[in-house]
Amino acid sequence: MNNKILSDLGELELIKLIEKLILNKTGKPLTRDDSFFYDLPRRKAILGNKQEILVLNSDMLVSTTDVPPNMIFYQIGRKAVLMNISDLIVKGVQPEGIIISLGLTKDMELLNFKDLLNGIIDFSHEWNLDYIGGDLNETKELIVNPTVFGFQNRSNIIYRSGLEEGDYLVANGKFGLTGVGLDILLNRRGNLKTYPLYKKSILSVLEPNNLSKEGLIFSEHNFGSTSIDSSDGLAKSLTDLISSNHNKNLGFEIGFNEDLFDKEAVNYSQEYNIPLEQLVFNGGEEFIHLFTINPKNYDSALKLVQSRGGQLFKIGKVIANKKIYYLKDSKKVELKKWGFEHFS
Repeated sequence: MNNKILSDLGELELIKLIEKLILNKTGKPLTRDDSFFYDLPRRKAILGNKQEILVLNSDMLVSTTDVPPNMIFYQIGRKAVLMNISDLIVKGVQPEGIIISLGLTKDMELLNFKDLLNGIIDFSHEWNLDYIGGDLNETKELIVNPTVFGFQNRSNIIYRSGLEEGDYLVANGKFGLTGVGLDILLNRRGNLKTYPLYKKSILSVLEPNNLSKEGLIFSEHNFGSTSIDSSDGLAKSLTDLISSNHNKNLGFEIGFNEDLFDKEAVNYSQEYNIPLEQLVFNGGEEFIHLFTINPKNYDSALKLVQSRGGQLFKIGKVIANKKIYYLKDSKKVELKKWGFEHFS
């Protein structure tokens, strides 16, 4: 049984296995049909005049671009869910349900398939997501394509547009760790055993775990003027914010200091002679949440976030110039290189 591959079972048996695992872990059975019909028990109450809307995100995980060396199948499943719910939480939306389509190779081992599913189901359950169902197909490489959804009042959603000059730029994590971790895993073909001093960096790639609820708090109290998930890298994310506010002549000025980057990135930069700017601005895969906030609301937001176990770092401000600068050693440097893009 343990040595079987997926082609030994076939699609129907795999679907039965998915149903069994979900039922055993969550106590909730799946309904089979051409479409998925989901009763929304949390929405049955009359909403009155609230402008509540459905919010969805679908971010595909593809093995050749999203799975670094040493990432096990459980971690792959976990990451596929995390990268999707991150985009909802940063908007101030509590994710409620998930649909997942799987593209699987016919020679995939059954044990690996189970580990993938367990990673998906466990992280979904951790965030109280209802796993509704999905599609299953044979592909040339592993593809995990979740769709996550939630509901929020229009007025509470934190969009990318809304920048104002003088707003603070804040983050719920520090940058540079994934830049280090990806360099070790991809370029140096290292691992936790060969680079024990950089365990935090490597795990930031294999098991990203900095998702917290700052976005939900910001939404609840209308603190955020804009927000974005930094999974494409800090530089690219800031560029996207500027692009989303194209009708305004606004950009960013970043403080290049300990509020921006993790000490482990500094150590790695010095040991291996890699520019710290490269690790910090072009790392990617951080899933750190960026917000802009009116300065008059910052102290209240910081106090409330910390009281609920979160964190905020003030890393810069919005300026009246459609460029990105960072301040290092009393010098202002324009940032011109951006992070990862598909098809580039």
